[in-house]
Amino acid sequence: MLERLFQLKAHNTNVRTEILAGVTTFLTMAYILFVNPSILGETGMDKGAVFVATCLAAAFGSAVMGLIANYPIALAPGMGLNAFFTYTVVMGMGHTWQVALGAVFLSACLFFLLSIFKIREWIINSIPLELRSAIAAGIGLFLALIALQNAGIVAANPATMVGLGDLGSPAALLAILGFFLIIGLEALRITGAVLISILVVTGLSILLGVSEFGGLVSMPPSLAPTFMQLDIAGALDVGLISVIFAFLFVDLFDNSGTLIAVAKKAGLMRKDGHLPKMGRALIADSTAALGGSLLGTSTTTSYIESAAGVSAGGRTGLTAIVVAVLFLFALFFAPLAGSVPAFATAPALLFVAVLMASGMAEIEWSDITVAAPVVVTALAMPLTYSIATGIAFGFITWVAAKTLAGRYRELNGMLVALAVFCVIKLALF
Repeated sequence: MLERLFQLKAHNTNVRTEILAGVTTFLTMAYILFVNPSILGETGMDKGAVFVATCLAAAFGSAVMGLIANYPIALAPGMGLNAFFTYTVVMGMGHTWQVALGAVFLSACLFFLLSIFKIREWIINSIPLELRSAIAAGIGLFLALIALQNAGIVAANPATMVGLGDLGSPAALLAILGFFLIIGLEALRITGAVLISILVVTGLSILLGVSEFGGLVSMPPSLAPTFMQLDIAGALDVGLISVIFAFLFVDLFDNSGTLIAVAKKAGLMRKDGHLPKMGRALIADSTAALGGSLLGTSTTTSYIESAAGVSAGGRTGLTAIVVAVLFLFALFFAPLAGSVPAFATAPALLFVAVLMASGMAEIEWSDITVAAPVVVTALAMPLTYSIATGIAFGFITWVAAKTLAGRYRELNGMLVALAVFCVIKLALF
């Protein structure tokens, strides 16, 4: 049955290798089980329900990817998008988390339609690679600021807006230790470095009396507080258009980049650069995002950590199925997730920020019409506390810089239309 479903021999792999690859991928991305409830819980959402939604969304998304596309790519609620959901849409713009879930649902519907009608390539090709790299880097800086705040390393300052926090506090010291631990473990190529750091910092925190231990295993909490609680009608408000498009664009860019990177590493990409079943993979991804919003979590997306499983030999969708099964098994560890303090997950956020900021290396800094929009995009996200605003500033600055430099021929209709829309949005809403 497994041979028929996943074509193991054709991909030069076997069941044992695929299982090992699935376990490897799960260990590298399991940190989301602790991080996602911590972030979304700040909106007022029930953390236990968010934990269950995270497990189910990851299991559903990974299973769909494995069965439909037969790719060794796992999915879970995305980092950056969960922070945008909480700190910008809910806490910044004042919308309810139900409305934010509605926006996630609508963006997933658009993503699904783009995948069905194969418009996604046109959109992706219309956005310059440098601008896409800047968006990823900006999200990374946004996560870094949130991480430093959660750890108490950065604090509000009435004179300078932000300033240095209390580095002598247990939270700050444990967070710093956790980040250094991740760096060391990653440098030694130890699988699950982020997860190990979270568990070590949580354990030390409990032993030192800084936080309380809520238990290890139990029956899964109720999903009822978040299940089908999305407010689609509220998300149709004109002021949320930019939010929906921000969810859409980030998910689209993130998924395309992850799919290409992991597939290339797995040897699944053809010599001409074409990725077979790309459409199926994106349909699986958008379906997972739809399911996640109904369950009660922010946008579900493909994880670059899947590359760890590919390095361990994963070549087919069986790897993703194994990840799905492990996320279902994780449902019984809700008490442990509830014991993890925010400063224990802060190092994970900061580490993800480091990875996302690496895209800035691809920028052609000698070209000021490229460098300026990139810097504006990346800085606007953390400084305005909004991914959507950063994207808007990036589109506007790119079009303005190219036009004023007399290089308007480098622009395309899609990019100009997006810039005009962003100007209208910022001026009126």
